[in-house]
Amino acid sequence: MPRTGRRPGASRSREQILDAARAAFAAGGFDGATIRGIAAGAGVDPALVYHYFGSKEHLFAASLELPFDPSVVIAAVMEGGPDRAGVRLAHVVMELWGDPATRSVFASLVRSATSDDRAAAALRSLLESILLPALRGLELDDAGLRGALAWSAIVGVFIGRHLVRIGPLAEADAGDLEGLLARVIQAAISEPISPAAVRPGVGPAGSR
Repeated sequence: MPRTGRRPGASRSREQILDAARAAFAAGGFDGATIRGIAAGAGVDPALVYHYFGSKEHLFAASLELPFDPSVVIAAVMEGGPDRAGVRLAHVVMELWGDPATRSVFASLVRSATSDDRAAAALRSLLESILLPALRGLELDDAGLRGALAWSAIVGVFIGRHLVRIGPLAEADAGDLEGLLARVIQAAISEPISPAAVRPGVGPAGSR
């Protein structure tokens, strides 16, 4: 009798396509990646890419599936209160960047976010679904602003280290960079926010 169900190797082909897509989107963003190039990277016919995903847009969305559990990040930030939340968050971030799969997904998002609304929305959703709930769980005032500042620091360091490869950032020891990033994040989380603090050129006493 003929065999029914998914053909042998189908699941592996799909994963190979996703791996190639993550690499292509990370390298060139949404606009720079092509179905033909992704198929070549996966060692399959372009028709198979369309068979599994239908379009480049759907393939991009599938490639952004996070290879980690967001709840683990939230728990790591919230554990122990706000005093060392920046230290804990920086440690988790650096560990995630050390994983090639996670780094590739994040690079895809960041590269594509400037030209593609879907990527920009996905990048915002990481902030809104992971970092902001954690900070609100710590009952911080102005959690939204603090989260946006911390997230901007994280994204900025990632761009400098892994995409633009600014010399000192790209060459920095991971442990040293983690400590510096922790201080920046901690300042965003715990430094007082006042009108004087956010008005350019105005010091604590209100002098220019």
